[in-house]
Amino acid sequence: MKSSINVAILIFSLAFIFQGCGENSPRHEEKTKYVIPDSLLHTLVIETVKRCPLVNVIKLTGMVDFNQDKQVNIFSLVSGNVQDVKVQLGDYVTRGEVLAVVKSSEMAGYSNGLIIAQTNVTATKKLLDATNDLFKSGLASTLDVTAAQVNYDQAESQLEMAKRVLKINGNNINGDYIIKSPIHGFVVQKNVTNNTMVRTDNATNLFTISDLKDVWVQANVYEANVEQVNIGDNVEVRILSAPEKVFTGKVDKILNVLDPVSKVIKVRVVLQNPDYILKPQMFASIIVSNPEKGVDALCVPNEALVYERSRYYVLVYKGKGNADITPVVILNTLGNKSYLREGVHEGDQVIASTALQIYSELNN
Repeated sequence: MKSSINVAILIFSLAFIFQGCGENSPRHEEKTKYVIPDSLLHTLVIETVKRCPLVNVIKLTGMVDFNQDKQVNIFSLVSGNVQDVKVQLGDYVTRGEVLAVVKSSEMAGYSNGLIIAQTNVTATKKLLDATNDLFKSGLASTLDVTAAQVNYDQAESQLEMAKRVLKINGNNINGDYIIKSPIHGFVVQKNVTNNTMVRTDNATNLFTISDLKDVWVQANVYEANVEQVNIGDNVEVRILSAPEKVFTGKVDKILNVLDPVSKVIKVRVVLQNPDYILKPQMFASIIVSNPEKGVDALCVPNEALVYERSRYYVLVYKGKGNADITPVVILNTLGNKSYLREGVHEGDQVIASTALQIYSELNN
């Protein structure tokens, strides 16, 4: 009986000791919400949510191409052997600059025809003068004078034709056909080297010269987006080699023919290219935009958006360093502005700088 009492006293004592230890153990502090410190608050950019005219935006891919209206394919008008090619692919040439020389028997024939025509003119002129003198002396008839005049006129006509033929073919009397550039531009295609034999019935051009001061951008529009692209729509173009540079233009032409393989319609944009940054065959990222008349939507700067877990968020500023994380739904993005479907209200203030850092602190 005494031992049972002792065990009970021991259990009661241990329970009292553990209870006392529990009362003296530290309690976990409740988590406090992050408040933006004054040092950071003074540097923040805070923007007001407002309504902006809604602009439809379509993102396309495409390629830079030559302006075919300012591109010249150069062929040889005579057959012969190419000599002294003076330019290489990519060279800039001026109008009238010599590109190459073709040694041609045809040119020699044109030169010979000119000499024969000049000789005939001289001979028929002398015959006409002699016939006129004989007519004045009564030794030649009017018919003789008429025949001499006709021969002289025909010789003049043959000489004029020989001159025109020679001029069309370069006006060279040494048997050479001189290939010259008809425009200012770059040699963008070269299909000839020294000692190449050329023929007039060959469909391959010798050179292609293109003025790259403006270029075409051919954008690919899929069937689902065809109705959203119109002539005159504003266009922004970016290329990989200069991602910070934005080229602006307008839709110039819609080629209403569907490619049977890629199932796209080509849309053409003409862009000014004064510094020759845009080069043919470069890939391009194209944004086509057109405003919806009478329709607007809430908009915020892109800097106010935070993307995480497949959703977009903004930080709505409540004052005194307090901000709430608010999910939003984006309609589209144009330039540095995003249009929102839902999540905020007009007049709300959102943090538009250091948003990711503050978002991380609020989540912690």
